Amino acid sequence: MIRWYDSRQYLKYVFIIVAMLIALVSLVVSDSLIKKLAEEERQKMEVWTEAQRLFILDDSTQTSQISLIWKVIESNTTIPVICCDDQGNVVSYNNIKVPERNPELFLQKKVRELKAKNPPFSLDFGDNTYQYLYYDDSVILKRLLLYPYIQLLVIAVFIMISFLALAGTKKAEQNKVWVGLSKETAHQLGTPISSLIAWVEYLKTKEVDAAYLTEMEKDVKRLEVIAERFSKIGSNPDVIPLNINEAVRSAYTYMESRVSSKVKMSAEFSGQPLLALMNEALFSWVIENLTKNAVDAMDGQGSILFRVSEKGRKILVDVTDTGKGIPKSKFKTVFMPGYTTKARGWGLGLSLVRRIVESYPGGRIYVKNSEIGKGTTFRIELRSKL
Repeated sequence: MIRWYDSRQYLKYVFIIVAMLIALVSLVVSDSLIKKLAEEERQKMEVWTEAQRLFILDDSTQTSQISLIWKVIESNTTIPVICCDDQGNVVSYNNIKVPERNPELFLQKKVRELKAKNPPFSLDFGDNTYQYLYYDDSVILKRLLLYPYIQLLVIAVFIMISFLALAGTKKAEQNKVWVGLSKETAHQLGTPISSLIAWVEYLKTKEVDAAYLTEMEKDVKRLEVIAERFSKIGSNPDVIPLNINEAVRSAYTYMESRVSSKVKMSAEFSGQPLLALMNEALFSWVIENLTKNAVDAMDGQGSILFRVSEKGRKILVDVTDTGKGIPKSKFKTVFMPGYTTKARGWGLGLSLVRRIVESYPGGRIYVKNSEIGKGTTFRIELRSKL
């Protein structure tokens, strides 16, 4: 079972790595295309700058050549351009929307921005007269710069929604199987329990040792409690204001006489009643399962401490053992159905515990702390009724 869960964890990591590789390849390809487009835009601006220089400089140019140069100048409809003299004064600009208020200040600020973005072009008019042309990326290039990140965001959202949908579907299927199995188990137990009750009543009319009958009645009642617990899985059990101190004490007392004498059990209870809306039969099942889990973790030898306390509006129940401990990477895995370290275990105990606890508002169970070779503490949090 552990290997199956480990392999599933590895598959998750593989999925994440593959997704990251796809994202990386997408970014690299997009970056390459953007760089090529940026180079093409710079080449276009170089031609446009030369056309601008010739148009201003050469008055003897033929009409046909002037027409061609003017077409080149007019072809720039997407790249913002500002032309400044060697003193930094703005001479002309193109494809820039200038506000009516403080246009000079706006253009000077824009020049500083463009200086930081792209190296300027120099227009040499001779006689040590120069102008400098600053340009920005085109609207298309800017959109392409954002495109990879938008694409990755869309892919990430799609994958997340798909993952949550699949997980939700799988969980719903597991719940149906779990509830169906539980109710079928309760149904199947009903017939032999009824038969055993009848046999006990019949034996009472015969000369049978009363001590034997008493023990048989205890076992039959225990089977009735187990059947009742299974029948309530997946349904809305009746809840009452339950004193958690007494509920833990009752389960603790029951388990104390049924575990190995090598296991020392102790308990610390709150000095005042702590009430929570719970079903007593299911809550005692939770404590019993945690106790059995602790005994298994200690290989039948060690100590278990039950501690009931209150923190704000929460009732805390801690079950601490001196067992082999749980690696931090398995803190959540131990609650998954099928996870077990025992060769013949089903791995349903802690999963059942979590299912019961979390079915109540504010209910929560988790591994509070654990240290390999020293032990583990499971914590149950319940919402106080007071």
